[in-house]
Amino acid sequence: MSLGTQDWLDDQQVRSGLSYVIKDGIASQAMGTLTGGAFLVAFAVKLGASNLVIGLLAAIGPLAQLLQLPSILLVERIRNRRIIVLVAAAMSRLCWLFVALIPFLFGIRSGLTVLLAAMIGASAFGAVSGCSWNSWMRDLIPQNILGVFFARRMRIAAFVGIVLSLAVAAYLDLWKKFFAELELHGYSILFFSGFAAGAIGLYFIAKIPEPRMSRAEDKPGITAILTRPFRSENFRKLIAFSCSWSFAVNLAAPFFTVYMLKRLGLSMSLIIGLSVLSQLLNFAFLRIWGKFTDRFSNKSVLAISGPLFIFSILAWTFTTMPEKYFLTIPLLVVIHAVMGLASAGISLASGNIGLKLAPQGQATAYLATHTIANSIAAGIAPVLGGKFADLFAGRELAWTLTYSGPVRHLTLPTLNLQQWDFFFALAFLIGLYSLHRLSMVKEVGEVEEKVVIAELFAEVTNQARTLSSVDGLRQMVSFPFSIIRTLAGKKGENA
Repeated sequence: MSLGTQDWLDDQQVRSGLSYVIKDGIASQAMGTLTGGAFLVAFAVKLGASNLVIGLLAAIGPLAQLLQLPSILLVERIRNRRIIVLVAAAMSRLCWLFVALIPFLFGIRSGLTVLLAAMIGASAFGAVSGCSWNSWMRDLIPQNILGVFFARRMRIAAFVGIVLSLAVAAYLDLWKKFFAELELHGYSILFFSGFAAGAIGLYFIAKIPEPRMSRAEDKPGITAILTRPFRSENFRKLIAFSCSWSFAVNLAAPFFTVYMLKRLGLSMSLIIGLSVLSQLLNFAFLRIWGKFTDRFSNKSVLAISGPLFIFSILAWTFTTMPEKYFLTIPLLVVIHAVMGLASAGISLASGNIGLKLAPQGQATAYLATHTIANSIAAGIAPVLGGKFADLFAGRELAWTLTYSGPVRHLTLPTLNLQQWDFFFALAFLIGLYSLHRLSMVKEVGEVEEKVVIAELFAEVTNQARTLSSVDGLRQMVSFPFSIIRTLAGKKGENA
């Protein structure tokens, strides 16, 4: 198997490469599900992590993206992005072995230190890999199918995540039931499995062909490379939107699991169940958003999905009044459903818009600069969130409506902010500002929001009508098998 680059790829090579990109997406999703999200946060909490440590864990990944700066030079020097991705991704995934070994080799006291160190290593190598990967995909995937292709890849990965999440939730319940005194060891098995999935993904990455990078006539220095994207007014506006959006989301999102565990006292099974609901809606809407990004524009999709996500963050402040009440669980169900369908559009469009606005031949510099700026905002936000959670621990802001009459006295709590609620509300306000910044970005094909909303309702109605038929139900049930048949067919073609 050659790891060299090629001057030109024919249609068969491109199709083969895209099938391996999808297979890597499945392996990466499996690894991410088994090692991240609620499971990693719960593992850290059981090791005794404070709010600040949770914030630091959330900040490591984004701040590590600052290594995209030297990664640009590495890509320009080596000019073989596949080799860079393979080596860096292998080192990143190896770090999860150390996380898995924490309950076996380290005590709880030193376990958090090892966890933080391993996450720094995994994120640092992952950033180097990501810089090369983005540039590689920009040159490999035809621009006219960018939205549909990544929507399909994300849909398949989302399905894998849903199945794995349900299986892991059942596994953790059984493990806790039979091995309560070895609860941390149960998480270790998850991390070992995640490492194995990541190792399989490396094989698929090695099979993806790489078109040769075009050589620039001049070789600008690193300062020129990083400042060039800021000379483009439109790309500068995109960076301003992305930074404010990343700050808003990462101020709140890393603490959702902690909030449900500590403030609401929910079980891991219920938390995973809500997460699966979110993934199901994410899965269902990826195809719709993918068609919309190609038919209209990424900005049009962000203009609809962004406000939905931001208002969902604000809704977290109403899950207590001031403690759990009869609407807490129903509200959490609605929040996770809306965040799932909204995050599908945001994840797809925010990634694609950077790829689309980056000039051909300069994708590495533009995308790396975009990622670096995003990472600074996304890295600072959760650390501040962790500090805010401790700072506001003993503070409360309440707004209560009171009615007094001759025979009745009514008190209706309409707003109650405590601890995490304060920066959930702050994240909402910053999110509104970021949407204002989005309105200034120009993208070919963008249309008014009302057009996209009308099309979205029509598409959802269509899907609902289709699923209500016998053929629609058969298609929904057979979906996982159709994926397997498709991948198997492509494997046969590539053999």
